[in-house]
Amino acid sequence: MSTQDERPENRLRRELPAELPAGQAQATDTPEALPKLTGRQRLVKGLWPPHVTRAQLIVALLLFGLGFGLAVQVASNSDSDSALRGARQEDLVRILDELDDRTQRLEDEKQGLEKQRDELENSSNQAEEARRQTVEKERQLGILAGTVAAQGPGITMTIDDTKGTVEADMLLDAIQELRAAGAEAIQVNGVRVVAGTFLSDSGNRVSVDGNKINAPYRFKVIGKPQDLEPALNIPGGVVQTLEKEQATVTVERSDKIVVDALRAAKRPDYARSSSQ
Repeated sequence: MSTQDERPENRLRRELPAELPAGQAQATDTPEALPKLTGRQRLVKGLWPPHVTRAQLIVALLLFGLGFGLAVQVASNSDSDSALRGARQEDLVRILDELDDRTQRLEDEKQGLEKQRDELENSSNQAEEARRQTVEKERQLGILAGTVAAQGPGITMTIDDTKGTVEADMLLDAIQELRAAGAEAIQVNGVRVVAGTFLSDSGNRVSVDGNKINAPYRFKVIGKPQDLEPALNIPGGVVQTLEKEQATVTVERSDKIVVDALRAAKRPDYARSSSQ
């Protein structure tokens, strides 16, 4: 018995699922049916929400800290070099000469110490030589400590502050610049400047080691004038800073400066010589 339903193609049709309508098949199977995303939407979907591991966070913090440190260093170097960028050629030459002079002073001091050592080693009367050097050293230390008067070549700097704008920190900058240039003795308005000298503002006046002084401020400095005066006049230095505050600064060289303001010798409360 052979019927139409028993044909192979009819049996195959009964076993397959029913065909979908043409419109429905196209809507579910083709890529055009999926929602279309713009490039920006795909970027946002890939970046948010962020998936940051602990290691990535630590690395990011370290890189941020490194970048911040480099930025601060570059800014600091830029500020310190800004005054020199606009300097004239003769000013730069003068600054280099000043650095050479400082190096030469250090070399001379080194040679002097080596000479003292050789004299102690080679002297036939070492005890007498040691006493002589002790007296000389005591005199030098007395000058540095302000317990004895001193005289020698140097400069006189006068700061006329009619506007009352000069403050203690500006005078302290002048003292530090003079020391760096090789000043051996400094006196400000009758007050001897020593290693422990401090300056402070006291109303409209300046106090040096507790002694109030008035303008004009007169600095008497012993040292090499060829080093002291250029150190005050470098671009962005003491003189320019004071002139920006409407103060008048005059610097005069002299072959003989007398620093006669004295300080009482103070015995330390705790420090003792290690040889005792």
